[in-house]
Amino acid sequence: MSRGGRKEAQKLIAQNRAATFHYDISERYEAGIVLRGSEVKSLREGHAHLTEAYAAVERGEVWLRQMYIAHFSQARAFPHVEKGARKLLLHAREIRHLERAVLREGYTLVPLNLYFKDGWVKVTLGLGRGRKAHDKRAVIAARTETREALEEVRARRDRRS
Repeated sequence: MSRGGRKEAQKLIAQNRAATFHYDISERYEAGIVLRGSEVKSLREGHAHLTEAYAAVERGEVWLRQMYIAHFSQARAFPHVEKGARKLLLHAREIRHLERAVLREGYTLVPLNLYFKDGWVKVTLGLGRGRKAHDKRAVIAARTETREALEEVRARRDRRS
């Protein structure tokens, strides 16, 4: 049976907010991920963290390392490794491009989001370079400027009412 063309909304599981602050992300890729059943059930409960996670290209394959997935409470024998390496599924062309960028150009692969899409777990990978401390300060200054400008616009609008 088909679903009749109905699209399921993407359900966000985990987000790596620090990645966009610490890295200047130039490209984004959507990748599938190889998981065990207990890992998927734990993700459905929202028990995952991407804060220390990173991706590495090894022998033509992309691996996600240091991503935390808690043990599923109902799992029986042979629980999964909480911070084990998990294989990411990308097209061969994308893997070659990422490998070149990481090895030659000094880029880093960072997971940005972990979410369900049509029942499958997907990871958004960001290809970026690490920011220096002065770059981070500039980003903070720009954010505060835009926040203050928005607050001023809202205050003017409220005064008119």
